[in-house]
Order: sequence, then structure tokens, then C-alpha cells
Amino acid sequence: MVTAIVLIKADVARIPQTAEAIAQIPQVSEVYSVTGEFDLVAMVRVREHDELGDVIPGTLNRVAGVTHTETHIAFRTYSRHDLEAAFAIGYAPD
Repeated sequence: MVTAIVLIKADVARIPQTAEAIAQIPQVSEVYSVTGEFDLVAMVRVREHDELGDVIPGTLNRVAGVTHTETHIAFRTYSRHDLEAAFAIGYAPD
């Protein structure tokens, strides 16, 4: 699984509608409205790296209200949820 964190600048008058449209993209697992330089953050999850080209520039960037994106590819995931799931199946870290 490949995870991309997409930072999105949007037309301020359309942020809610833009976020809702992005959330409807099947490969988008979450969309957050945030403060700071960017307006939205979307988590994109695909099976293969090549799929990102179809999803981000091919679909997400074309959503009405999106004015700019910056994409970051995750190397590893560190979350309490993932650690709890690993321990639940008997994983013992080194």
C-alpha cells in the first residue's frame, strides 16, 4: 500500500464543497480542513505507486476549487493504532 499526503490550496469560497468532492474519490481515505498555508489535507491510499498519477493529477487536481497541491509520499507509518494491531496478532518487536 502506498500512502500519499496531499496538501491542497483551495478557493476559499469553495472549501467545504471542494473537501466533500475530494472525499468522494475512492482512493482518498480522509480529508482534513486545516489552518496554515494550505486549506485541506487529503490522505490518498493506492496499491501501486503508478496509480498516484491517475488519482492526484488525473482526478484530485481537477476537482473544482483546487488551486494548488503539494504531494508527499509516506515511507513508513508510525501510529498507535498500527502498533496496537501488531501486538494483537502476536508481533514482538526486536
